[in-house]
Amino acid sequence: MKENVIKDKSFAFALGVISICRRLQEHREYVLSRQLLKSGTSVGANVEEAQAAQSRADFLSKMSIAAKEARETHYWLRLLRDCGDFPAIQIQSSIDNCDEILRILTSIVKTTAES
Repeated sequence: MKENVIKDKSFAFALGVISICRRLQEHREYVLSRQLLKSGTSVGANVEEAQAAQSRADFLSKMSIAAKEARETHYWLRLLRDCGDFPAIQIQSSIDNCDEILRILTSIVKTTAES
């Protein structure tokens, strides 16, 4: 089976987000945890859906949604990092992973839209 970098990275990213959210819930932070969980796992879900797209337009739509969800996730992660309430939770590596996923998704969306 052919390697799919964005599919693999977005799945691994979602696992990391789940781990962060579990840690946040241990600190009784439920609101931000829920927001992060929804957007962070939605990235990979939309990438997965794009693999079965019915058309180029459908593929482009799903990948665009994945990019938007990644941007939202990036926001929640930065907010958690900068509020300073959760210093023991390693958030920066997830921000870095999210940046990488955003670059890949942006490239996919641009390339697909141009062709």
